[in-house]
Amino acid sequence: MPVRLQKELQKLKKRILSLGTMVEERVRMAIKAVETRDEKLAKRIIEMDREIDEIEVEIEEECLKILALHQPVAVDLRFIAAVIKINNDLERIGDQAVNIAERVVSIARRPQVTVPFDYKLMAEKTETMLKESLDALVNLDVDLAYMVCLKDDEVDDMNREIYDKVKEAIRSHPDRVGYMINLLLVSRHLERIADLTTNIAEEVIYLIEGEITRHRMSKSFSIS
Repeated sequence: MPVRLQKELQKLKKRILSLGTMVEERVRMAIKAVETRDEKLAKRIIEMDREIDEIEVEIEEECLKILALHQPVAVDLRFIAAVIKINNDLERIGDQAVNIAERVVSIARRPQVTVPFDYKLMAEKTETMLKESLDALVNLDVDLAYMVCLKDDEVDDMNREIYDKVKEAIRSHPDRVGYMINLLLVSRHLERIADLTTNIAEEVIYLIEGEITRHRMSKSFSIS
């Protein structure tokens, strides 16, 4: 039975990492759609969302089946608990990529407005966080997981900065409020992806250390 369980867990790990790769690609596509105002690409992202939803359900069902048939304990049980939560977070990140794509569809149809900000740095930081959280899961790298958590504050600061600049842009272009709000929402969705990525990193920490670190990350780890 333990041998069979380990095979099932390895299969589960491959599936969650495959989903992570898929979600990572959708986020990358969404960011490219923002940068290029590519309505066609944005619509592709929206249309492909069902695939992620279906895989998320399949992985959850697989987790429940393993729990019922093998009744795992200790680290194996923690792994399944972590996968269930990471699975949900990845699906929600996929939803945020769709939300960004929907904003692109809206703004691509309108004349472009020159604004005093762009999303390049924020998008790069968010993409890096997602990649590193998945790398931490692959390699069971607790230090990398902690580093991901610390980067979340940087993305929060960028989101606040963009919010302030959007307010200024609205004053300069009062006739383009709807356009500006869509740009603001892109920033909000990127910030939300960073939050969900932090959740994944926290689950990796739980998997490795057996401790729930939510709400106390900044107090428990710092860069020397």
